[in-house]
Amino acid sequence: MQSNLSSPPVILITGAARRIGAVIAQVFHEQGYTIVIHYNRSASAADKLCMQLNQQRKDSCLLVQSDLNDDSGLDKITDTVRSIGRLDVLVNNASSFYPTPLEDCNDDQWDDLINSNLKGPFFLSQKLAPMLTKSHGAIVNISDMHARQALQNHPIYSIAKAGNIAMTKSLAKELGPEVRINSVAPGAILWPEHELDDTDKQNSVLSKVPMGRLGTESDIAQTVYFLAIEATYMTGQTIAVDGGSSNSI
Repeated sequence: MQSNLSSPPVILITGAARRIGAVIAQVFHEQGYTIVIHYNRSASAADKLCMQLNQQRKDSCLLVQSDLNDDSGLDKITDTVRSIGRLDVLVNNASSFYPTPLEDCNDDQWDDLINSNLKGPFFLSQKLAPMLTKSHGAIVNISDMHARQALQNHPIYSIAKAGNIAMTKSLAKELGPEVRINSVAPGAILWPEHELDDTDKQNSVLSKVPMGRLGTESDIAQTVYFLAIEATYMTGQTIAVDGGSSNSI
């Protein structure tokens, strides 16, 4: 691998085909970054987004499909980034989210939620650390407000995201001063797909948000950009972007 730091900066975003990850890709693309979009099952959305970005600027986006629960999937991502020869920002955005009431939890749910929210991001960061060290780059992890205020009926997810914040603090010490690691803890930004028709649940959630509304994907993407690029004396920190929810619980 030969590092080419005279080429455009490169960002890898996991789970970037849709929703928050896709908007993060668009924000960084507008700033001249080459985008590596990772996806698992959302092939159609990933293809569409990558095509749009490449139409805006030739050869500015590429795709890598893999499962973060699988070690070979992490190797596939790493090999793709190494083939470019440069990495400036890693955003660990991919995540599984669904209820796991304590009485119904099982090993498969534990493995899926822990792997996608904690194990995968940790070992991907480990594998890509040498490239980020070379570029004096940054890692931004996407955590959750429920890492600090556990969500009822979601114990495994809450545990995984709490570990994600602990990982952010630990990696900041392990990789500093060359690499900065921070995280964003979104609140009510997008309704989970399994709650799209649950108006009672939505009203209950919004009643606890001092801003009185959902946030947007752009709110998260702009905070990610701030932490990765502008916050040059911040590391090991988690910023809550939750409309004040964490202050009202």
